[in-house]
Amino acid sequence: MTKNVLLLGSGFVAQPVVDTLSADPNINVTVACRTLANAEALAKDSDSKAISLDVTNDQELDSVLSQNDLVISLIPYIFHPNVVKSAIRTKKDVVTSSYISPALRELESQIKDAGITVMNEIGLDPGIDHLYAVKTIDEVHKAGGKIKSFLSYCGGLPAPEDSDNPLGYKFSWSSRGVLLALRNSAKYWKDGKIETVASEDLMASAKPYFIYPGYAFVCYPNRDSTVFKDLYHIPEADTVIRGTLRYQGFPQFVKALVDMGMLKEETSDIWTQPTPWNDALYKYLGAKSNSKEDLIQKIDSLTKWESKDDRERILNGFAWLGLFTNTPITPRGNPLDSLCARLEQLMQYEDGERDLVVLQHKFGIEWADGKTETRTSTLVDYGKVDGYSSMAATVGLPVSVATKLVLNGTIKGPGLVAPYSPEINDPIMKELKDKYGIYLVEKTLG
Repeated sequence: MTKNVLLLGSGFVAQPVVDTLSADPNINVTVACRTLANAEALAKDSDSKAISLDVTNDQELDSVLSQNDLVISLIPYIFHPNVVKSAIRTKKDVVTSSYISPALRELESQIKDAGITVMNEIGLDPGIDHLYAVKTIDEVHKAGGKIKSFLSYCGGLPAPEDSDNPLGYKFSWSSRGVLLALRNSAKYWKDGKIETVASEDLMASAKPYFIYPGYAFVCYPNRDSTVFKDLYHIPEADTVIRGTLRYQGFPQFVKALVDMGMLKEETSDIWTQPTPWNDALYKYLGAKSNSKEDLIQKIDSLTKWESKDDRERILNGFAWLGLFTNTPITPRGNPLDSLCARLEQLMQYEDGERDLVVLQHKFGIEWADGKTETRTSTLVDYGKVDGYSSMAATVGLPVSVATKLVLNGTIKGPGLVAPYSPEINDPIMKELKDKYGIYLVEKTLG
């Protein structure tokens, strides 16, 4: 029986979803974006239908949803409640790659009453990370063991040979979300105590993290890891930390930008005109003049360098960005967005370049007889120059697999569903490994 699937969003992770679902002769895909041209570009290769849709217009959304069996929402998570409310009214299932938000929790009783399945958290992080965390935790518990520590780090990065800029980072989508995440505070369990990191200290808290000898990674914690003690059913764990991986040098570079106030969103006239970067910084930082020497002197007074070498590297990076030159800013009203515009101009993936996704869980296990061991589950996945980026594949393909499993009734609510149990996870893992070669390599370290 043919099923109709509506996909909302045109972000870079949507292409694998459209392609793999529309390749199934029993699934018709309609791509919907606010801008019709974006929807058409996404639908073109698979000959899928493309429409323009405003998800804030309830009547319009209900009308389109009523013609479909399931809706995939890859638009920003703030719009998910709109989509889910429409799905409740039209009694349609939903799949998203985003975390279950408090706004969705509030709709849970209505979701259940409507008898629909709302599948969430099935991308990369969240998504693939859950699949392999739950797998090992479940295996250890069934064998009578305890998880005493759980560390999980994930990063989407350029391949090492393409990490050729001062940040060691490139953007396959808007840089704003990446920079905003660097202003989050963090909370986690460490040695039986809850530790917190203030947002302004997040970059300073980054430290080297060893995965393989060939990579120079650093890690820092993500938002609130404490909730995963409950979500992963590991009350026995003394340490629970989930975090982000970047290449070495990244945190110090960003910390200097934070100390300069460049990640702030407060509007100012300075950022409303296409003035030269050196003039904008001179006014914004309150330097003596717009000369490179005076700007550097002011930056020296605002930040604390780890070493002379680090200072030289980061100031050279600022010069590479053009911050000391008369290159005009792209005025966006505030320092954060004006900086984003500059980063996006200089730090895009070029033709022939690849991205890299690295995800590793590290489990500290204690067995009933008192013996301990460490296990790891690791994904190292490169993008394909002539195919999908790694980030697109590792987010989009799990969404596609979960969509098929909701359509055929393997994953079933009613209610809010997320990949926190083997019953939900096992069929997703099997399909990702067998069909797409996406899986984590599991090792016992001793």
